[in-house]
Amino acid sequence: MIIELVRQAQQGDEDAFLAVFQTYEADLYRTAYVYMGNTEDALDVVQEAAYRSFKGIGSLQEPRYHKTWLIRITISCAIDMLRKRKREIAWKPEYTERLAIPESEDVPLTLTLRQLIDTLNADEKHVIILRFYYDLTIKEAAELMEVPLGTAKTLLYRALGKLRSRVQEEGQDGF
Repeated sequence: MIIELVRQAQQGDEDAFLAVFQTYEADLYRTAYVYMGNTEDALDVVQEAAYRSFKGIGSLQEPRYHKTWLIRITISCAIDMLRKRKREIAWKPEYTERLAIPESEDVPLTLTLRQLIDTLNADEKHVIILRFYYDLTIKEAAELMEVPLGTAKTLLYRALGKLRSRVQEEGQDGF
């Protein structure tokens, strides 16, 4: 049914586009929020993503990949906004709490997942978020990031290596 709505939107049906976009609006907002760190900026990103996706829906070649396409546009809008503002990604406090390593672990209390991820560069953060937060395959992450599969693998493995090294520096033998 949703694929049929996508096809209708590609034919110029504004109501069909709106229905498709609203189906994934919460996911797109969460994606924008992870990158932007505050409600206002996340809403701006979602609005820009709606505009870009509405203008470009006709260029979507595979309607079954519409959700991935929308997420890709949202991420692109967020990155564009961050580049314009030249500021770092801020994390939502509730995500920080969720990402913190439980006290029962042997990892020092001062070391949290957020602190670990903050040691990575932007591309490494991006691939880690896509791979582990959104549970995308490396191939899907590469497509969203618009980089070759080999580059995405390199970024992922380099990021994981940095994270492991950082944990070991803090006195932990493994990740």
